[in-house]
Amino acid sequence: MSGILDGKRILITGVLMESSIAFHTAKVAQEQGAEIILTAFPRPTLTERIAKKLPKPAKVIELDVTNTEHLDRLEGLVKDELGSLDGVVHSIGFAPQDALGGNFLNTPFESVATAMHVSAFSLKSLAMACKPLMSDGGSVVGLTFDAQFAWPQYDWMGPAKAALEATSRYLARDLGKDDIRCNLVSAGPLKSMAAKSIPGFTELADVWNTRSPLSWDMTDPEPAGRAIVALLSDFFPKTTGEIIHVDGGVHMMGA
Repeated sequence: MSGILDGKRILITGVLMESSIAFHTAKVAQEQGAEIILTAFPRPTLTERIAKKLPKPAKVIELDVTNTEHLDRLEGLVKDELGSLDGVVHSIGFAPQDALGGNFLNTPFESVATAMHVSAFSLKSLAMACKPLMSDGGSVVGLTFDAQFAWPQYDWMGPAKAALEATSRYLARDLGKDDIRCNLVSAGPLKSMAAKSIPGFTELADVWNTRSPLSWDMTDPEPAGRAIVALLSDFFPKTTGEIIHVDGGVHMMGA
């Protein structure tokens, strides 16, 4: 039985741990027939070790999405490996420690600027670096954490995710003429590398224990990975600028 990504070539960022959404995206993508290439920063060797746990081998290339030289060379490296791309997964986010954990009112702009560059502007940077490889159209999928609300401890990552969501909509608008879709998956809290960097993460995640209509497992990233793979496939050919929630339903609950 063929998979929904048969013949697709996908670039996936952010595979840092076996528990990450990006790892499970890569795993499901391969199971569904895709050829993949991974990017990593600042430790490609770590991603290479994790990649050995995937169903099939996957090339890892170094990519700092804030480095113009890295972005400029990406097209050539991917072309040498896969020839072209059908999809890109943006699973990148970072904020300095003084931008998290209840320090919102005291965070300096330099830290806010870093969070915005790495977590939001990089979606545009990555999409444009990969655009020449998607001459027949494609799908860009990113990861957000619902930016409609002010979450405990999340602080400047909240505005950074709001900027990411707006960036995705503008990319969807401007890349539509090239038949490139841009969508986001808004996942619930997971015990990932990103979660470990948020002071007081348990307080934030506790919301899901009382408000999620569907039972929520913080140790299971696969549902989010499956949603990303679905958006990379041809099963959403006319969906763009959308945010798909994979959060157990918390996003729609009232008081």
